Amino acid sequence: MSADFKLDLTHRPRRLRRTGALRSLVEETILTPADFIAPLFVVEGDGAPEPIPSMPGVSRLSIADLVAECRTLSGLGVPAVALFPKLADSLKDERGTRALDTTGLIIRAVHAVKAAVPQISVMTDIALDPYTTHGHDGLLLPDGETVANDETVGVLTRMAVLHAQAGVDFVAPSDMMDGRVGAIRRAMDAAGCTHTAIMAYSAKFASAYYGPFRDAVGSAKAAGTHSLDKRGYQVSPANRREALIEAALDEAEGADVLMVKPAGPYLDIIREIRNATQRPVAAYQVSGEYAQLKAAAERGWLDLARTRRESLLAIKRAGADMILTYFAKEMATELAL
Repeated sequence: MSADFKLDLTHRPRRLRRTGALRSLVEETILTPADFIAPLFVVEGDGAPEPIPSMPGVSRLSIADLVAECRTLSGLGVPAVALFPKLADSLKDERGTRALDTTGLIIRAVHAVKAAVPQISVMTDIALDPYTTHGHDGLLLPDGETVANDETVGVLTRMAVLHAQAGVDFVAPSDMMDGRVGAIRRAMDAAGCTHTAIMAYSAKFASAYYGPFRDAVGSAKAAGTHSLDKRGYQVSPANRREALIEAALDEAEGADVLMVKPAGPYLDIIREIRNATQRPVAAYQVSGEYAQLKAAAERGWLDLARTRRESLLAIKRAGADMILTYFAKEMATELAL
């Protein structure tokens, strides 16, 4: 092609891509530490952090180390943490009774974090899978396979009130039982916890990306498998309209924030829910999403810094107002540079 060949173009979008300064002026989606919620795992005792092999860089923390991590995160501008307990197998049973222990691990962890780092928002998981020997999110019917919806909701409402009374800012029901958001809202209001918000796992899919998380909380070991079948209560990955129905029901029942989980494979669902509601929308970049980027980077196949940023930009661009991500600390540190 001749060097003096010229196109007669009125519009040349590349004009605004020419320099870094120009690109920053027109950047549409911007990540800040305030976008992130850091999921953290807590264990009993005062031992050293326990690395999780399937989640490089993530460890289970004692309560003392959890408090220190929350101080660090708050100092980096991360406004919230989501706490998940790892119980000893000896404390689990078929009915997850330790979920209602008023002096249990997660309650003590909440008290410690709120006392030491009062400015950070604390969210707790409302589901039974960390507490049950079978690894399901609720109570099983006599067939040993089907989760009992209404009986499970009865337990979850008591669990949510217990966490609200401990001082959490959000309870986050992740169980996907029908009607649990409304029941939790009524129970917390009746207990005087009207200030406690609900972040509902509204569109939680029966995903294959949860395996490392199940290692982290011990539910994979309890169940004997990383791929425990939860299709009887979680949304099919094939279904878009069903996810929208779930989100609409949670909003109608009083959810303050609607969540999509996982995030990356479900950007279309994030956008659909963002368009359908005025409520804040959260998205959970789950353990499998984190692990695959870490593993590829360790092998030199991907640039970790660039791919983690791109993955989070995509989630925010799709419409998420807040993102639960195991990259929260890394990203907040990078953004502070």
